[in-house]
Amino acid sequence: MAKKPITAMLMHPVVKDELFRQDHVDALTRISNLVSDQPFRDIEAIGQYLNRVEVLITSWGCPRIDESIIDLAPRLRMIAHLAGSVKGFVDDSVWRRGVQVVNAVAANAVPVAEYTVAAVLFANKRVFQLNRFYLKFQENRAPWTREAPNVGNYNKTVGIIGASHVGRLVIEHLQRFDLRLLLYDPFMTPLDARKLGAYKVGLTELLSQSDTVSVHAPLLPDTRGMLGARELSLMHDGATLINTARGAIIDHAALKAELASGRLYAVLDTTDPEVLPPGDPLFNLPNVFLTPHIAGSLGDETQRLTDYIIQELERYQRGQMLKFQVKREHLARLA
Repeated sequence: MAKKPITAMLMHPVVKDELFRQDHVDALTRISNLVSDQPFRDIEAIGQYLNRVEVLITSWGCPRIDESIIDLAPRLRMIAHLAGSVKGFVDDSVWRRGVQVVNAVAANAVPVAEYTVAAVLFANKRVFQLNRFYLKFQENRAPWTREAPNVGNYNKTVGIIGASHVGRLVIEHLQRFDLRLLLYDPFMTPLDARKLGAYKVGLTELLSQSDTVSVHAPLLPDTRGMLGARELSLMHDGATLINTARGAIIDHAALKAELASGRLYAVLDTTDPEVLPPGDPLFNLPNVFLTPHIAGSLGDETQRLTDYIIQELERYQRGQMLKFQVKREHLARLA
């Protein structure tokens, strides 16, 4: 039996209560020597155990792990981040010291992809718009093609911006439908895109040809505002824009102008600002469907994050190759 690593949890207690079932704690006890079955709020609280800790399980509410903390934990070999992006929590010095970093971004991608697939299918079926018609007129106007021209999913074109964890899952899920899938990602080759099941195209081609466009790029300096007035103007009348990534990827002044004109539809789980101010016009536009950043893990979905991290810790404890490792050289392209 491989040696159990000394392990501590570093996160807000509410996070631990939300993400951990009792069998999760039991599994951690089986594969590691837990300093405590309760999380620590800060490094100082770990105290005398810190210089012996080999694994830190971090999540929301933990302090940033920088060089000063690494100096206090000379035996630290792994940070298992029980959330998505590690950029706000882990300093570059962690990688320089050879500490392995893993996260649960692949687990969080699952519900976001599910939300996106539902949004794509509902958007092409004009579910959001026909719901409003039905509530208003309370009668069946079948076949509804006057109220919803070009309605339906058959042979529609869906454009995916960004071959992220979510973008790849969305493409995988949409394979089973009669859809044409386009992908814009400057880091993908045409062959890689075809292996995923999509055609690699430029952003202009994707926007102009797609009935539905879904954003899955990370928010980086190069992607902030990447969909501005010019880009949105390329989308054809009646097309739908879906955003489950970050609101600031889209120029919201330009987006509001297009949506106010009624030319486009939108399904927005993220906006800029993240919470729209009271009275914002997007709340009342009939061609906009808003949700309050719920595409990611909610409720029992959050426990999938813990499942993934525990599986990763089991691989670490057995000396196996890690599946969800965050590579230093990929940081510049990650959210």
